[in-house]
Amino acid sequence: MPQNRPLLENWTPELSARMDKAIFVAQHRLHELDLFNDDRLVELLDRHPREFLVINTMGTDPTKPAEWQEGRAGNLDAEQLFESVQRGRVWLNLRRVMDHHSEYANLVNNLYSELEAECPGLLTYNRSANLLISSPGAIVYCHVDCPVNMLWHLRGKKRAWAYPLESGVVSDDSIEGVVSSTKPEEVNFRPEWDNLAAVYDLNPGEMVTWPQHTPHRVVNTEGVNVSLSTEHMTRAAARRNNVFLANNHFRKMFPGDFRSTELTGWRPAAKEFVLRIMRRIPPLAPTPPTGFKTPITFEVDLDAPDCIRQLEESDHREPVLQ
Repeated sequence: MPQNRPLLENWTPELSARMDKAIFVAQHRLHELDLFNDDRLVELLDRHPREFLVINTMGTDPTKPAEWQEGRAGNLDAEQLFESVQRGRVWLNLRRVMDHHSEYANLVNNLYSELEAECPGLLTYNRSANLLISSPGAIVYCHVDCPVNMLWHLRGKKRAWAYPLESGVVSDDSIEGVVSSTKPEEVNFRPEWDNLAAVYDLNPGEMVTWPQHTPHRVVNTEGVNVSLSTEHMTRAAARRNNVFLANNHFRKMFPGDFRSTELTGWRPAAKEFVLRIMRRIPPLAPTPPTGFKTPITFEVDLDAPDCIRQLEESDHREPVLQ
């Protein structure tokens, strides 16, 4: 693809108006780049720091998120890891690709530059990106992300379910737990929620996004899947997270219920201001959210069923990075 050709395709003012406010699918041209062919993916796996490579496997029932497991590569090289995705039930998450690979950082920043140019008033910061390489049939359980999330699909086919916040499938208490790291990202999914979902079958060249904290899940429906998951913050997104964090922390520090999640007016502004002050005073500062840690319970093994060899319990350990 010529470097001066836009990365977004068929973007319209209607899409701009829905940005960060609605669930929708749009088109892009990232899948046309050589950055995501087999050779480049193997080369990227070889260069990517292993401490920022998260390896997972999972079951097949979307109501059983406890079957999501974290593993390790052992002595496998990049080609063997890529082979395990093709042959097994493996999910590779190359975290923080912008921090370690300038060509992908340039791509993501160019993508956001186009988005900001197309969406009046959109100003993003704390941009990050994870590259996802996953097996045919792999799933991600229903969960909630703290930043604003956009899934740029590149290879294979997948189905995504997003459950509108107004449907009430997750409570404010659940979102607060995720934001404050007192609860895992996964939510207790019920199959009847699918009647409320926006459902999209994603092909290469399509992107799906949803408002911050929208519960969602995905299933790979055809072939090895490759997607770029980008995350960003906006001033409004930071306010929303800070209101939830303030409610959680203030209930521990002060009398009162502190459960309002309103985002406009002087009250949420005051909550955010007080929280920012308290973060600067060690005795009053909240514990920074760290995320839930999943122990490492398997090793990728090309000779094992689904390329997954379970470890003895005595060999389980905490991951280096979440």
